[in-house]
Amino acid sequence: MIDFEKARQTMVDCQIRPNDVTNHDIIAAFLHVPREDFVSTAQKPLAYIDEDLPVDASGTTRYLMETMSMSKLIQLAEIDEDSIVLDIGCATGYSTAVLSLLCNSVVAVESDAALSDQATQTLVELGYDNAVVVNAPMEDGYAKEGPYDVIFIGGAVSVVPEHLSSQLKDGGRMVLVEGTSNAGVARVLTKFDDHLGTKTAFNCSVQPLPGFDKTPEFSF
Repeated sequence: MIDFEKARQTMVDCQIRPNDVTNHDIIAAFLHVPREDFVSTAQKPLAYIDEDLPVDASGTTRYLMETMSMSKLIQLAEIDEDSIVLDIGCATGYSTAVLSLLCNSVVAVESDAALSDQATQTLVELGYDNAVVVNAPMEDGYAKEGPYDVIFIGGAVSVVPEHLSSQLKDGGRMVLVEGTSNAGVARVLTKFDDHLGTKTAFNCSVQPLPGFDKTPEFSF
């Protein structure tokens, strides 16, 4: 029998704290949310490994982001208890659950209908009542409930999606990883008077998020 509470504590002590995550609310959120409830029964023994964990039916395109990277990105977003957050690419809802403990409310967008349904069911069962999951194209965000204080993009993108800035409040922040594999870089984009300022934070390798590929350019 796996002691998931102990595994969760080990994850925080070995993956999150040593990697410059010092915000006590973020650490508390990761200690609270049962990651094992956001994966299949067969994957539960792997729920707290220090890797991106595949969660879609094919096991090839959708992942729960490794907690080391996820926690650093969330810290970069500077979320507070009054924040309205858009979580793009929530998969089974783990990121949404963590974010919901840090802010006023979360709108999560997931394009995979099966994952969206799973995320909704799990969040409801666990009582995260300030979060809602919308099944819609992830690359479009969700303007209907905006503008947002924070947009969190849960995977690597090939190009910065500046079109989503219209869904940010003035002073709002979009956190993402641009580039894949060892070329990935964490960035925070802050909106001021309809302009985006960009800050490069740290190197970060996470799995790519479908729908955010660079449009091929025509050439002779």
